[in-house]
Amino acid sequence: MLQAGGDLSWSSLFKYAYGLQPARAQQGIAAVDVLQLDVSGRPQAWITTKEAAVIYASDGVAWTLGEACQVLRGGLQRITGLQSRIEVHPIIAVRGAVPSRAWRQAPALSNPKLFARDRHVCAYCGRGFHADDLTREHIVPTSRGGADSWMNCITACRPCNGRKADRLPEEARMSLMYLPYVPSLHEDMILRGRRILADQMEFLLASVPRSSRLHG
Repeated sequence: MLQAGGDLSWSSLFKYAYGLQPARAQQGIAAVDVLQLDVSGRPQAWITTKEAAVIYASDGVAWTLGEACQVLRGGLQRITGLQSRIEVHPIIAVRGAVPSRAWRQAPALSNPKLFARDRHVCAYCGRGFHADDLTREHIVPTSRGGADSWMNCITACRPCNGRKADRLPEEARMSLMYLPYVPSLHEDMILRGRRILADQMEFLLASVPRSSRLHG
């Protein structure tokens, strides 16, 4: 919601939005990220509240979900004398064309997201570990043609990874306690490790398959 705003040129739009300050900062409320969707409701990205303010100020928000999570205030308007104010919601859908292929692509693989998918549990011994004590383990070693992909990677503690070495699990007589899978787009947004608000988590989890370990 944008109040007391006038017509803004693109050159002044970014100066306007990035000149805004959180109205609730003095109350100790930490900055949050906004979940950006396309107009059909598919997740696109996590953005900052100031990046969201640019979209609000350019009338690029099609619809929102959740109660306003932060209020940004700017300077006084010359004509009205009122202070510029934007209420930023935790989930915003942006006007424009729906991406044709991005939502069909497998999410990028990274260690933090892999460990989060597997709940920081070693696939061989079944124990939970801190991220510093975990490794990306290739079920079929890359030296033997294994892919660096979601379906060939699991989380393993360092001792188990060293024990398996450059072998297949059956060759090392080590059984997998869970199977790998490719996260959905909505699950990937959760795995990115943001400070996720309740409204955002509810929205994302509603589209995560029940088979996902995030429901466990």
